[in-house]
This record gives sequence, structure tokens and C-alpha cells, in this order.
Amino acid sequence: MFPLTALIMVMAMAGWIITTWLRVKNGYPLDGAWGQAVYPQKTEETVERVKLLSQENAQLRAELGSIKDRLAVIERIATDPAERTAREIDALRSH
Repeated sequence: MFPLTALIMVMAMAGWIITTWLRVKNGYPLDGAWGQAVYPQKTEETVERVKLLSQENAQLRAELGSIKDRLAVIERIATDPAERTAREIDALRSH
């Protein structure tokens, strides 16, 4: 009976260690003794990485906004009648 109990305890501890390692590796918060979130310490490298990712995110959002604007113009051109588009082009040429 003792070897079975010991085996179960070792497997439970190994599962806990692997779960904790995966949480730390992927940046998830750890759980404290009473269930509160315990975050890993921040280093200068992680702070700099977050800053760079935030800047990249802002650039990508701006680029996505301009692409949405261009797509709206293309959709308007594609859905407008050809006569109106031709008139608008002719009006632009005459100015």
C-alpha cells in the first residue's frame, strides 16, 4: 500500500512542478497559498520587451486604420454605379 501512496504523491508533485513551470514560461500569474495572483518579478529586459511590443502594437493599429480607410474607398468605388464614378473622375480632370 505504501508504494502506491508514494507513487501517487510523487506524480501529484511532478504535475504541480510542470504546471508551475509552464505558467512561468508563458507569463501567466502564479497562485499563492490562498489563491491570490503572484506575478513573476519584472526585469529590465521584460519591461523593455513590453515597451517595444506596445510600440509595435500602436504602429500596427495605425496601419490597420489606414488600410480600413483604403478598403472603404475601394468598396465605395466597386459598389457605386459606373456613371457616377465616371462623372466624378471627369469633374476632377476639369479642375
